[in-house]
Amino acid sequence: MGGDGLRVLIVEDSATDAELMLRALRQAGFEPVHDRVETAAAMRAALAGQAWDVVLSDYSLPGFDALGALALLRDTAPDVPFIVVSGSVGEDTAVAAMQAGAADYVMKDRLQRLASAITRAVEGAVGRRERRRLEEQLGHSQRMEAVGRLAGGIAHDFNNVLTAVLGSVELLLLDEPPGRPHREELDIIRDAATRAKDLIRQLLAFSARQVLQPVVIDLNRLVRDVAKMLRRLIGEDIKLETVLAPELGAVRVDAGQIEQVLVNLAVNARDAMPQGGRLTIQTDSVDADGTRGPLAPGVPDGHHVLLQVSDSGVGMDDEIQAHLFEPFFTTKPRGKGTGLGLATVYGIVRQSGGHIAVDSARGRGATFRIYLPRVEAPLDPTDRPRPVTAPAAGSETILLVEDEHLVRLLARKVLERAGYRVLVAAGGAEALDLAERYAGPIHLLLSDVVMPGMNGRELMRRLAQLRPDLRVLYMSGYADEAVAQHGVLDPGTAFLQKPFTPGGLADKVRGVLDTPR
Repeated sequence: MGGDGLRVLIVEDSATDAELMLRALRQAGFEPVHDRVETAAAMRAALAGQAWDVVLSDYSLPGFDALGALALLRDTAPDVPFIVVSGSVGEDTAVAAMQAGAADYVMKDRLQRLASAITRAVEGAVGRRERRRLEEQLGHSQRMEAVGRLAGGIAHDFNNVLTAVLGSVELLLLDEPPGRPHREELDIIRDAATRAKDLIRQLLAFSARQVLQPVVIDLNRLVRDVAKMLRRLIGEDIKLETVLAPELGAVRVDAGQIEQVLVNLAVNARDAMPQGGRLTIQTDSVDADGTRGPLAPGVPDGHHVLLQVSDSGVGMDDEIQAHLFEPFFTTKPRGKGTGLGLATVYGIVRQSGGHIAVDSARGRGATFRIYLPRVEAPLDPTDRPRPVTAPAAGSETILLVEDEHLVRLLARKVLERAGYRVLVAAGGAEALDLAERYAGPIHLLLSDVVMPGMNGRELMRRLAQLRPDLRVLYMSGYADEAVAQHGVLDPGTAFLQKPFTPGGLADKVRGVLDTPR
């Protein structure tokens, strides 16, 4: 600390004693910037005027004392260390000052130890601040993880309910042509359930429990493509600029989800610039080697691609930023937003293996920085032709395994309507027993992924020994850790996301059955 401009506030009624303290500090190599006060009012004004590194206080002053000064400091700047510098006083007095929160006690006739006492106290304060910052960061991370688990669990269960509601109303609509009684009510139910489906999808994104289809892409190309849509989305009074780094490294992400990230950030920026402004999207290749600290909290060393979205809007204070990515947190008026936009961004970035940081202040806009791992791999081909599928109907035999009663009923009805023979089981053990006893061929296993007793992946592994030609289509309300661990996200694995519609289920089943081996 020697040579630093140490900011020292001295609570002392003797100018001579204050100068002796400063001389002791200069002799130790400090360059103190100081102020001297004698009253509570003067100390309060000094604390309000600037930040201080340490406060040195005589124990007793006319009308003021060290304990009063310490209490005032704790109310105003609790992180600043406080050291009592006094003449000969009793041991009980020194103990009382330390118990009240003083960092140290130095006698005026032993000022040679003042510098070391200050060094120790200031370093201790810095350590406490850093420890508190890390604790707050950990607490925020744990809070977000807990909320994510809650959101994912709710979404998983709710998706089963929505599958039954959406599927049943779709079947009713097939039997209720336009103009018939209750047709309008059925349309309202379907629209409401579809809206709920969208909200649940956003919760799944936040909780990082959705199904991603990552491919190796050029982020610059994606930004160029999305920018055309964003210009219509943000309006003519906001100027959109793109600053794309040449020879940008590739990233492995779900392109559709990163597009969603850009749309959500653009909408958020638009709402922060009601009078118009500037929205800038930048890309760059950045590296962290550990010598200059992380690029942002949590970003590991290595090669990254930066996706940065900046606006010239109203900005945010620290309190808002602390809750920015929490679901249902919003600063918008009631009815103007769900509070899931930035929560969705957070979840997508996290599930993509990236990190997101925000820099903002009131009146100076906001900058979101997304760091995605750079990969050394060739770009995946884009715009692949979709496979041509036959009509959704069929006559094959399907083994349906689903532990949720309502979903099981709906899927059976849909498949039987489409012409399939359906064998139904509520769990893995029952499905194995069925497959052993059934004499005819079974063409497809349609199974939930996460079930009590035996998950879908284990069930398929055991069924494949009995029926090697069996195909499989997995379904789930979310892609949680169990899904990823059991390989459902392997390339080429057929997967159906809940909630699904009858048409979606029939098309997916037909597509799997018709795909060449």
